[in-house]
Parts: sequence; structure tokens; C-alpha cells
Amino acid sequence: MPALPPDLVAGLDVLGSVPVAGGSIAASFRLDTAAGPLFAKTHPRPKPRMFSREAAGLRALATAAPPTIGVPQVVRVTAGGLVLSWIDEGRRRPSTEDELGRGLAHIHRSTAPAFGALDGDTSGYLGSMPIDLTPTASWTDFFLERRLVPLAEAAIAKGTLSPEARRTIDRLAPRADELCGPAEPPSLVHGDLWAGNRLVDTDGRNWLIDPAAHFAHREIDLAMMRLFGGFGPRCFAAYDEAFPLATGWQDRIDWYQVPPLLVHAYLFGGSYGDSALDALRRYL
Repeated sequence: MPALPPDLVAGLDVLGSVPVAGGSIAASFRLDTAAGPLFAKTHPRPKPRMFSREAAGLRALATAAPPTIGVPQVVRVTAGGLVLSWIDEGRRRPSTEDELGRGLAHIHRSTAPAFGALDGDTSGYLGSMPIDLTPTASWTDFFLERRLVPLAEAAIAKGTLSPEARRTIDRLAPRADELCGPAEPPSLVHGDLWAGNRLVDTDGRNWLIDPAAHFAHREIDLAMMRLFGGFGPRCFAAYDEAFPLATGWQDRIDWYQVPPLLVHAYLFGGSYGDSALDALRRYL
């Protein structure tokens, strides 16, 4: 377990630290301070701007989120780590899933002129995998050229994905406008919204953590939420009531699950490459 970098905790009056669970990429700690507990994460060899991009995403989500959705406050960010406000985890209330659906719909109503980066920095990450967030006016172009093609090529080069996936993407490319669904304005998305990146506190309030936030088609968040489970049906129903989804959105879930499956194929191997290829084949 790496030590906490001095510049990350300087001036925070840390009385002690305890390692806690916090994902597979960074080492995570509870910091006990004179002002109360804080959460810290650090990496001995961080990728460029890894923590600053996460901090920017948290700040963007915090600005867009309604009061029913919590986003940790960024206390400190350095090249090697991040300090956030602490969340005491609890259990869901009967209204927790509805509030998440409505709250996410509220966040998705925050828009931008183009798909891509939150600001002038076009670098980003999905997990620990670098992604290109160079803005474009076309969601179809963004999804194909910034997501499917580079992620597939990286996994193929690593040997964790069959080259058939690249050929399948080429076959599907002429239909990409149809497969991506009706045109919508760019929405602020969490970008990596699986169940582990949603916490529930002791009051039953939802919190969003570990974002890969950018402006995208809002259905990518919903598809990610369906990939590994953990979100109740009331969440999706409440979302659709608050911000109605375009016809056929459920038919596009597999399509929008391909990028996270490709990232998992690249990072972890196993059956993720086969799952990504199977998802692509469904659209032939």
C-alpha cells in the first residue's frame, strides 16, 4: 500500500489514515482529521492529468446535480492524488431509486455546443484507459471515431479481442446514424455509471463518484447502468418520466455497452472481448 503523498495531505491536519476499498486503479484511504473524516485516493505512477480530470468531472456534476443527488466535494487535487469529502454509506429508502432516476435526468439536461470534453483539455479516461475527448458536432462521428474504433484497435493489438470486431464495426459504420438513435443535444454524462460508482448514504441519498464525465448522448449512462445491474426498475421509469427517452432506446442498450466492454477487454481480458463482439454482431 503506497504512502500518502505529502503534498496531498499538507495542511489538512490529518490525525490518522486507514486503507479502505475504493476501486482497482488507485489506493484509497479514510483520513481522520480534526475537522472530520475525508476520503483520499492516490497512485504511485498516475497517468497524466488522471486525478485532475476526475476532479473536473466531479465539479461539473456537482454544479448540474439537484439537491437530491450528492457529489463529493473536491478538497484537494494533485498530480498524484485526490482528497474528497467523506460519505457514510447506508441503505436505500423506498424513494432512493426514483430520486436517482429523476436526478440523473436533471443532470443530463445540462448541455454544451459539442460532444466531447468538459473544457479545453481533451484528454480523458475510462477506468485507467486514455480516451480522446476532442469535441465534434456529430455524435455518430464521436462514437465511432473516439470510442468504437480506437478501443477495438487497442484491444485487438493487445490480443484480448478478435480482429473480427474491427471488421464488424466497418460493416456497421454505414448504419451508424440509425444505430446511434435520433439526434439529441450533447448531455453532461457521468460516463462510467456502474453500480459501484453510485453510493447511498445513511439518509438514503444517492451520491455519484468516480466519473468519466464529458458531453455525450445521454443513453450511454443508461446503457452502462444496465451492463452489470444494481439499479432498480423504478430508477429507469422515473428517469423516463422526468426526461422521456427516444423510441427504441432499449434496443440501443447493447450498442452503447460495447465501449465499456472493450475497455474491460483491454484492461482485464477474459470473456469481455467475446461479449463485445457478440454485442456488435446483434446489429448485423
